[in-house]
Amino acid sequence: MIKVGITGQTGFIGTHLYNYLSLKKTEVELIPFQDDYFRDQKKLETFVSHCDAIVHLAALNRHNDLQTIYDTNIDLVRKLISAMDLSCVKPHVLFSSSTQEERDNVFGKSKREGRQLLAAWAERSGATFTGMVIPNVFGPFGNPYYNSVVATFSHQLTHNEQPKIEVDAQLKLIYVGDLVRIIHYLIKNRVADNQFAIIPTDEARVSELLMLLQSFRAQYLEEGIIPDLSDPFERNLFNTFVSYLDHSRFFPHKLKLSTDDRGSFVETVKLKSGGQISFSTTKPGVTRGNHFHIRKAERFVVIKGKARIQLRRVGTDRTIDFELDGKTPSYVDMPVWYTHNITNTGDDDLYTIFWISEPFDPADPDTFIERV
Repeated sequence: MIKVGITGQTGFIGTHLYNYLSLKKTEVELIPFQDDYFRDQKKLETFVSHCDAIVHLAALNRHNDLQTIYDTNIDLVRKLISAMDLSCVKPHVLFSSSTQEERDNVFGKSKREGRQLLAAWAERSGATFTGMVIPNVFGPFGNPYYNSVVATFSHQLTHNEQPKIEVDAQLKLIYVGDLVRIIHYLIKNRVADNQFAIIPTDEARVSELLMLLQSFRAQYLEEGIIPDLSDPFERNLFNTFVSYLDHSRFFPHKLKLSTDDRGSFVETVKLKSGGQISFSTTKPGVTRGNHFHIRKAERFVVIKGKARIQLRRVGTDRTIDFELDGKTPSYVDMPVWYTHNITNTGDDDLYTIFWISEPFDPADPDTFIERV
């Protein structure tokens, strides 16, 4: 069992890493971290003394005063080194640097020099150090106007704002889900490398990213069509886009019900790609689900009976409740990292159609149990 602490635990990458490592209960014990530890020497010493590995993610990315960015990031590294020295511990330290090391900017300089400070500490103390040089990271729940252009465009397109391209740069990208799996590998195998280059998984111009996100808006938000998710990059981009929707306002989404003397007809799922469609009946009072996915997109369509669908983002307390009635057929989509369930709240059997973006694979189910 490896005891792992994450500075910047509540940040974009920190949240994803913490949640991913939480799934590795037989391998990892997570040591909680709070931002104020850097303002309290004793708390920081206690934190480092409990860790076998520390992933140092805490950093300032943007600020009106460029010198503040440099001073803050170097100060955080120095405080971490001081706490480890005073506690006489030498955990495996993994530092998140950036490909901006190569650029002539203050953030890149702070990252390069911070990595070099930790490499020097590891050499003199005999500790294991991994200096991760990370490309542009995108994924669900990033902060718009801060973490990535994907976050900014996704927020704008789901909030009726007009995206604008400042510089149509060619970006080397990695999905946050892929990044945290690499970090887990580096921790598990105690990889020592002062300058470990994280290989980008994708590459695209800013204009290409915007075109794809705009296509998601046109297909998904305006026509109710789930786009082609067969390409992993476009699937990851779509899951990122969907995470910026206000689910409490957008769902349940009503479907068109056509009725004549033969009965009724409704289109439940319109696809540009495959997956698996299932049908279920649920007895009154019974709840299905209470699990989440980190890769798959999913849709619940109620066509007969009454149901309550509940969602909660993993690691948060806010629950979103939806009341659906088959008399007005409607659906709710499940974002990644949202645990969800469906309960029959009526007196008769509930009829539900489920669509999920991949057929079920027992060897890789991408299904994690957690009560809403």
